Amino acid sequence: MNPENLLFADTHEWAAVEDGVATIGISANAVEALTDLVYMELPSVGDLVDVGQAFGEVESVKATSEMYSPVAGEIVEVNSSIVDSLETLNTDPYEAGWIIKVKMNGDTGVDKLLSYTDYQKQCDEAS
Repeated sequence: MNPENLLFADTHEWAAVEDGVATIGISANAVEALTDLVYMELPSVGDLVDVGQAFGEVESVKATSEMYSPVAGEIVEVNSSIVDSLETLNTDPYEAGWIIKVKMNGDTGVDKLLSYTDYQKQCDEAS
């Protein structure tokens, strides 16, 4: 996926929205800031998430960070293979590095997400 076509949360998660389902992962900027990833905790299929709610965590040699859902809905798929190949987040965070898929419902939160350009500006200002 081309990151320029994705939507971003200010907490560094990305979302690709298609047919009411959001594929979600963490941005290349987040992976770079975390450096050496060592562990990831994932949710279960069927779990419900709200906008801004933690759905799992990623741990690096530097820190443990929660991952927050940029949309609301039900988790319909989890990329459990990522747990055993965290290096995928370094090499392909926007394609093979997806983490969960959420069937959106209610106030999805999509309208509050940032474009790629706005997200990059935010990252540049923070550094």
